[in-house]
Amino acid sequence: MRLFRFGAVGQEKPGALDRSGRMRDMSLLIPDWTPEWMAPERLKALQAIDLDKLPLVAEGTRIGAPLAGIRQFVAIGLNYRQHAMEAGMEIPREPVVFNKAITCIAGPNDTVELPPDSVEGDWEVELGIIIGSKAQKVGEAEALSHVAGYVLANDVSEREWQAKRNGQWGKGKSFDGFGPIGPWLVTTDELADPQNVPLTLTVNGQVRQKSNTSDMIFPVAYIVSYLSRFMTLLPGDLVITGTPQGVGLGMKPPVFLRRGDVMTLDGGVLGTQRQQVV
Repeated sequence: MRLFRFGAVGQEKPGALDRSGRMRDMSLLIPDWTPEWMAPERLKALQAIDLDKLPLVAEGTRIGAPLAGIRQFVAIGLNYRQHAMEAGMEIPREPVVFNKAITCIAGPNDTVELPPDSVEGDWEVELGIIIGSKAQKVGEAEALSHVAGYVLANDVSEREWQAKRNGQWGKGKSFDGFGPIGPWLVTTDELADPQNVPLTLTVNGQVRQKSNTSDMIFPVAYIVSYLSRFMTLLPGDLVITGTPQGVGLGMKPPVFLRRGDVMTLDGGVLGTQRQQVV
């Protein structure tokens, strides 16, 4: 299934795409898409609903982040070889792990507001993982059974704050609006292989990133297993898995976001995003 949330900020309702790709309102049946709805048995039960009988969502309605109540936002850095090289960093021997604040989560088409003193705003298209069941010290072979689905994500970053302000990476990655996700949460029955997802990002119509998750250094199953050794992953947790080459920092000379720029992202079955920088 492809689940989404729609409506004004803070007033989102749950929805799902029907077989024809039309947006259906599920709020008469379900209060909201929250972590408990990510459980395998609940997702399986949803498949019995005849979506064609539910109301259509009006065109032009705002689409929000596809899941409410995300508890933690974990990120993997330098997970594509070419991206590590363009950043001038060694290929990691183990996943690089950092956190983004959950308050940075935004809808896929919401504006991205740069901090007033931002000079190095940057883009990062990524595959995001939504955890469906508690994962604690799980093996790589069973790791994907703990995944509810996947989302398209933009790990918006302020490079000066990330690298030059005497702090961990999260300092430059947690501003409000720096975590657009969606439009859809695509459950694993529709995306069985997370290592074959195309990822494209353009800025003002120019392609900056174009790759595929097959190029990851550490695949999704390894990431879930690895993280579960150090932390307990809970239903509804969001993990983004790294970005391919083509970020502004890696260009020669570097190119950073300016107010008025428009970022567009495409993740195949994961859908598309569009954000204007303000």
